[in-house]
Amino acid sequence: MTEAFTKGELHGCIVCGKLYNMYVVYDANGNYLGSRVMSSGGHEVKGAGRPLVACDTHSDAEVARAVETVYGQQNREEDW
Repeated sequence: MTEAFTKGELHGCIVCGKLYNMYVVYDANGNYLGSRVMSSGGHEVKGAGRPLVACDTHSDAEVARAVETVYGQQNREEDW
């Protein structure tokens, strides 16, 4: 069993840049496993394979467009 560790990190909304506190879990090799947004008003962007956060006020289309602009086309989870 590999050990996982959690770090407190500050991340900006992928759409507008508003800052949120997150707990991010990494495995022993430093690979991203998951995260949780600890600040109110934000949520984790699922399926990106990295710790991303977005404001609750942004639509799914806005978030998807911002992720694609910054990171390019994302693989769907069912494609993995």
